[in-house]
Amino acid sequence: MKKKTEQFGRVGLVANTGKPACRALVRKVAEAVSASGRALSAVAETAEFGRLDCETEPTVLRLARKSDLLIVIGGDGTFLGVARDVAGTRAALIGVNVGRLGFLTTIPPGGIDQALGRIWAGEFRSEKRPLIEVDAPCLAGRSVLAMNDFVVARGSGSRLIELDVRVNGLELTRYRCDGLILSSPTGSTAYSLAAGGAIVSPNAEVFALTPICPHTLTNRPIILNLNARIEIVARSQNLETWLSADGVPVGQVACGDAVTVRRSRKSIRLLHLQGDTFFRTLRTKLRWSGAND
Repeated sequence: MKKKTEQFGRVGLVANTGKPACRALVRKVAEAVSASGRALSAVAETAEFGRLDCETEPTVLRLARKSDLLIVIGGDGTFLGVARDVAGTRAALIGVNVGRLGFLTTIPPGGIDQALGRIWAGEFRSEKRPLIEVDAPCLAGRSVLAMNDFVVARGSGSRLIELDVRVNGLELTRYRCDGLILSSPTGSTAYSLAAGGAIVSPNAEVFALTPICPHTLTNRPIILNLNARIEIVARSQNLETWLSADGVPVGQVACGDAVTVRRSRKSIRLLHLQGDTFFRTLRTKLRWSGAND
């Protein structure tokens, strides 16, 4: 096994090229990587955006397959997209935050030099995060992954939809609601949290099933085993019902169609600086009172 100080000989760079604020950060990260003596590569679009003179790859997946470390510059949405693209590869991921909260992109723009210096010195830990996957008739056999959540929700209009839920083949209930969020542990601080779901530690082996504006007030969020097979069946006629993955619509669900969610065999590897913990992130990002960070 490589020593920490010998890792990350090849570093890949991906940025949200739709954010002008990322351009200067792309160049700053590229200069820091090159100054450390490590090989730098970038997705072609990112290299062009930052005017970088380095090796390029046409896709994030090809970049990940040739990289030891991927540095993602953007918000959590950018990070989620990269995570889905590179799932199952050996590359570790860490993000520079150019978004709002930044639960996944943990390096502040002003802390790039310090953070990279600590990584080169081996002052980090890594962890695997599970992804989840979905099957549905509207996907026509496509494999769709999510890092945060899948959501089955109403489309246009204001009427509630009806959704039957089964867990491992056993009937749970029928929801009348605006939709259902099925989140991974990582996704508990995203849409699920906004809808009143519980905050879940990332190393907990659970799903969180959170109804969106349920008509029955006793329909509360439910925590389920991460190895469960969860089926959501649309029961509303003449109403649009949509399936989304990490906030991106992926297909329309017809009445009677079953959306099946399970744990994926694929995972991603996240990098954290020593001292950065999930609980510290909660205290600082959510501005909890009594925080000393």
